Amino acid sequence: MFQVVVGHSDDPDSQNAIAEVLQKCQSSLSGLIPQAGILFTAIDFDHALILQYIQDTFPEIELIGGTTNGEISSILEFQQDSLTLMLFATDEVEIKAGVGREASKNPALAAENAIAQAMAKSTSVPQLCLTFPDSLTSNGVLILAGLKQSLGANIPIIGGMAADDYTFEKTYQFFQGEVLSDSVPVLLFSGGLLFSHGVASGWHPISQRSRVTKVDGNIVYEIDGQRALDFYQHYLGEEQFAANYAIHALAVFEDQEHFYMRAPNGYNQQSGSVTFFSDIPEQAVVQITDASRNDILFASEASLKNALTDYPGIEPKAALLISCAARRRILGTFAKQEYQLVKTYLPPALPCCGFYAYGEIAPLINKGQTQFHNKTFVTLLMGTK
Repeated sequence: MFQVVVGHSDDPDSQNAIAEVLQKCQSSLSGLIPQAGILFTAIDFDHALILQYIQDTFPEIELIGGTTNGEISSILEFQQDSLTLMLFATDEVEIKAGVGREASKNPALAAENAIAQAMAKSTSVPQLCLTFPDSLTSNGVLILAGLKQSLGANIPIIGGMAADDYTFEKTYQFFQGEVLSDSVPVLLFSGGLLFSHGVASGWHPISQRSRVTKVDGNIVYEIDGQRALDFYQHYLGEEQFAANYAIHALAVFEDQEHFYMRAPNGYNQQSGSVTFFSDIPEQAVVQITDASRNDILFASEASLKNALTDYPGIEPKAALLISCAARRRILGTFAKQEYQLVKTYLPPALPCCGFYAYGEIAPLINKGQTQFHNKTFVTLLMGTK
């Protein structure tokens, strides 16, 4: 048995919202007790009260989650300022939670501690890791590196960085009954789980392939031996770059065919450097990209189709959807269409849950290495035999 249920409320009152969500979940569970859960909420709720209600209702639950830049579910579809909860009731899959704290001091150690805590409660080898770390106090690339180091390279990691509705002040992560910041919560799945994932952004390369020749973390100084700013302006022109540089992310190639995205968020005329939201490796092969609104929108459909193609079972029992806050910002009022495109390819009753993140985590391809992404839509399908 692997039953997944979802509740979703857009009531602005925290107590009313969680009461509505729990009533919906309990009704769908029909007396089953959930083993684990994932909670996504807007930044303005009383998160401690919400977690207390969940703990009082399901005292033994393994729960993680975080704050968002928008929420998604199969009940209310795309929403802002709402909360959504996904619960897993199963005797076929073991699901255990862990958390690492003070990620800003040592991201890799925080990730290691989170995995160690979850593994200590597990009785079998993990198949899948979900995580929703703090995005503002630490480095997502280093957190991911720590998770991969602890889990091994072959365990897929899916997730997104907690958000705060584009205020960039403070995000919150959830672990059991705790409201945390600067943390790395994880959920490990083992046993009879079947799953697949899909990744798509909608951005396409427009420049020649080049190599990053001087970089310091997320600040790129040189590409192909010339200033990064000059490299960008060569293809886009000074005026076009100054007005629209944020749209022209870098494709960073994992191999000859597949790439992940790095979004620029500033530049320095004097040094000629371009700053990105996430780290870029030295000697990485890169290309400047472009995308239309339709390209971005239809990437959600492509992500879902990729996951469906790779799904190893007959039909999934649940879907987790993670999109980028930058995508939502560019799409504006069209953001709601991301889920509407996805749902046309899924069974009408399939429970779906998700959120808009400050960075996404997933392998680029089936059985590939997990990467940290910007501007990307991630689909995870789950079920059992």
